[in-house]
Amino acid sequence: MLRHPFNAPRLLAGGMLLMLITAGHASGQDVQISDARLSLLPGEQPGAGYFQLHNTGDEAAVLVGAQSDAFEEVEIHVSSEENGMAHMHALEQLEIEAGERFEFAPKGHHLMFIGRKQTLSEGDDVEVLLEFDDAQPLPVTFDVVSPASL
Repeated sequence: MLRHPFNAPRLLAGGMLLMLITAGHASGQDVQISDARLSLLPGEQPGAGYFQLHNTGDEAAVLVGAQSDAFEEVEIHVSSEENGMAHMHALEQLEIEAGERFEFAPKGHHLMFIGRKQTLSEGDDVEVLLEFDDAQPLPVTFDVVSPASL
């Protein structure tokens, strides 16, 4: 008697593996991004990325990084002011609670785009992958805008 290679235990194991693989991806879909803009200064100066993030899931989403083929580095930053002095520093991660809307905006949280690899102009699109600690990267298209438009 010949045995079929796709017997019930193998099918069950394969189905469970597929569920585990897609579980992280489903979690990533619980984050919605809108109004993604990339403000570029002239020359080789870094750019800043701003957007709205809405965590529609039941658990916190932890943004741990970002990357783009158009830049050498993309970092999570926050700007603040203390005693009349402006400060900016990189963050390793940013937690957005379940149901929370979070704004990346000038003079606050933003993505810092460092080391431009290609010529970009106002009106261009830049593809960025947002990286979360327990989910698949989330692709986002940023519109290149003038700093004056912010």
